[in-house]
Amino acid sequence: QVELAESGGGLVQAGGSLRLSCAASGRTFRGYVMGWFRQAPGKEREFVAAISWSGGNIYYADSVKGRFTISRDNAKNTVYLQMNSLKPEDTAVYCCAATNRVALMFDAVIPSRYDYWGQGTQVTVSS
Repeated sequence: QVELAESGGGLVQAGGSLRLSCAASGRTFRGYVMGWFRQAPGKEREFVAAISWSGGNIYYADSVKGRFTISRDNAKNTVYLQMNSLKPEDTAVYCCAATNRVALMFDAVIPSRYDYWGQGTQVTVSS
């Protein structure tokens, strides 16, 4: 059974930092692109960041560029999202996802390209 399990969410004040983790289990994700998405109440799912298997290709949403950093440790089957300078508008449920159906990184923004999803972790940023 494939599982993606997020952790690290919580409540933080504006300007603070959080580090999310996504641990994969149940199969190998060798060659997979890993992505982070978020969804705020009443809003559509939004792409945040994605990283290729090698880590050599990374793509960020403009809204988080310069503040968030995605990384992965393939030996641990884990992907991370370091979030700095958090803003109230970053409040959302953050989910990680995995796909091997992305040829170019700009396609990684498309949720339907992903085959595996985690349950999500809540991030709340207070003003």
